[in-house]
Amino acid sequence: MDLLPSSHTEFSSASYWDSFFKKRGEKAFEWYGEYPELCGILHKYIKPQEQVLVVGCGNSRLSEDLHDLGYIGLTNIDISDVVVRQMAERNAEKRPDMKFLQMDVMKMDFPDSSFSAVLDKGTLDALMPDDLQETQVKVTQMFEEVGRVLKVGGRYMIITLAQEHILRKLMQYFPQEGWVTRVHKVSDSDREAADRDMPMPVFVFVFTKFKKMPQMITNKILEVSLDGTDTMQRLPSEDDVIKAVKERQHYAMLRQQLQKRGLEGESVSLELFSTSSSSSVPKYVLHVVDTGTVRAADRQFAVFIIPQGREVEWLFGTNAGRRQLAGSAGFRRLVVVALQREHQYETMAEVQKELSGKVMELAPPGFNRKIQVPFLSVGDDLGTRTLCYEGTSALSGPYIVEDVDGDSGVVMRNLIFLSNRNAVQSQARMVQETLPKKKGRRRAGKRLVVDYGYLACQYHRAMVAGLGCVLNVRQLLDSRLDVLLVGLGGGSLTMFLHKHFPKIQMEVVELDQSILQAAEGWFGFKQDERIKVHITDGLGYLEDRAKQDSSRHVVILDVDSKDVTTGMTFPPRPFVEKKCLENIRAILHDDGVLILNLVCRNETLQASVVENIRAAFPRILSKRMEDEINEVLFCFPREKDVHQSGDAGRVGEVTVEELRNFKETVGVVEEMAKSCTNRWDDTLELTELLDGLKIA
Repeated sequence: MDLLPSSHTEFSSASYWDSFFKKRGEKAFEWYGEYPELCGILHKYIKPQEQVLVVGCGNSRLSEDLHDLGYIGLTNIDISDVVVRQMAERNAEKRPDMKFLQMDVMKMDFPDSSFSAVLDKGTLDALMPDDLQETQVKVTQMFEEVGRVLKVGGRYMIITLAQEHILRKLMQYFPQEGWVTRVHKVSDSDREAADRDMPMPVFVFVFTKFKKMPQMITNKILEVSLDGTDTMQRLPSEDDVIKAVKERQHYAMLRQQLQKRGLEGESVSLELFSTSSSSSVPKYVLHVVDTGTVRAADRQFAVFIIPQGREVEWLFGTNAGRRQLAGSAGFRRLVVVALQREHQYETMAEVQKELSGKVMELAPPGFNRKIQVPFLSVGDDLGTRTLCYEGTSALSGPYIVEDVDGDSGVVMRNLIFLSNRNAVQSQARMVQETLPKKKGRRRAGKRLVVDYGYLACQYHRAMVAGLGCVLNVRQLLDSRLDVLLVGLGGGSLTMFLHKHFPKIQMEVVELDQSILQAAEGWFGFKQDERIKVHITDGLGYLEDRAKQDSSRHVVILDVDSKDVTTGMTFPPRPFVEKKCLENIRAILHDDGVLILNLVCRNETLQASVVENIRAAFPRILSKRMEDEINEVLFCFPREKDVHQSGDAGRVGEVTVEELRNFKETVGVVEEMAKSCTNRWDDTLELTELLDGLKIA
């Protein structure tokens, strides 16, 4: 039996609805849920003694259910004469005081201020199948009529799927009229939707009429309760309401997909917000990872809680890392949960309790819900995150410095720009330093200081190894090695070179004054006669230096791009274009080397960048870092292999002889560095970093 219109515009046609209800008969048609799902919200806003208008009543049992619970002032209207007669006959004996009238909601016959509440269950959705101008005019006419027949203080309750065009229309109209806005998600509506073809959750929008006053328009009241509880959350703007509703819809659709099929290599992430917080930052970010491996019944599903502050690590902060984590954990599906720095978390048990209901909704297809879902983590607690400093850069926006507990109790200090909150701009390992004992104190004090002998980034370690690319590096490290570094960061690489190579002279170029301040204030960076920082544009500085009679043995480019749309994070495009590369070539000794940190996710762009570099630097060696997205390029001004061995024109693997020669000189670099410290990091094996070296 055909019960759907041939065109969605027929939804507003009386003839369509007459035909619909003739075909359907007296069987109730419940658009958006049964009375038990809705009554918890309806009873908050409608009193039994009030006069209530139900628009577009159809043959739904909603009015009958309300009447049977004592709501006796019910008037029902519908554009279809057929359904009005059906409903009047159906209720004539049992509910003789309930009114059914044939009437167009866009042109009602009631006097002004006749009702305390107007109830709309799906009528708006039927009248607004699109956002064409003609439809907009009709809906506005409907809203004006509802406003006319409602008393001041009356409530207009709309039960809707809140498709985007409808959502925007509601938010454009009623707040501007000075009406109070409240949005509820119908409890469990999206859970049931997961079992239907239509996964959209159902919402109840409640607009309370006030006299139109300037202060009601300026100070809008916009509240939502989208977690199925009674708690209302005040939002600052209509756009925030739209965003909150759309996020709930997105979550419902995602959950349906996750319950019905595997991810098959896709990456799915979703955010959970706290209703007890006004923060615009989610309390939890969930990453769902499927391994695609058949597992035993008790290895189907697990949740992994990332300790606070460690969400930026490769294992937890990248898709590849999380896939590795899921494979190691040995479950078919792993939900990886990141805790956000803007929120407070009490204990692991409290976090598990708060998440239990939600993560169960993300279980894989066919999961036996009688099996207890294990919660995994690193250690037994949530970890510790200590905010050290908050600042703002004129170039990059707000940033923070925070200390985070790592493995084995090691404290790591991170510099993070909140515009890219899951990426660490700089990182340093902290160690306890004993202070001189003061007179009158029984014990000497301690403080956390930066460990200059530790490099947190693998690509920084490769850059240090790159010093071995310089011809006669032993003699230069014994006399003078000139290094120009573009991009300071927290200063970890600079301070490592300064500490371990006493004859290195460094110039550092940094565009952002706030970066220098953070490095000096929180990462132990210091300028002296061997380190000079220039706060200026790197491109301009390289151009000026190229015009002068000065040469450098090493130029290091470690500068990030603020333009995230290009697909290349390091360096900005102008640094790998012809003019800049020629300037760098002019600055370098013939036997020097350009060491460049390249992060590019676009393979075509990456190939183009390498070709640009090759035009100025005929010989390029490449080292892709494991567990990082960085690739370090060692670029030579002359067309030769490292230290004059092998052929110059090949692309592919480095020859055994080349690699052996390179490792010998890097071994010299490592030996000289070790001689300058009594505490060498045992994990720093410079020669091993050359494994996997390729010719670009």
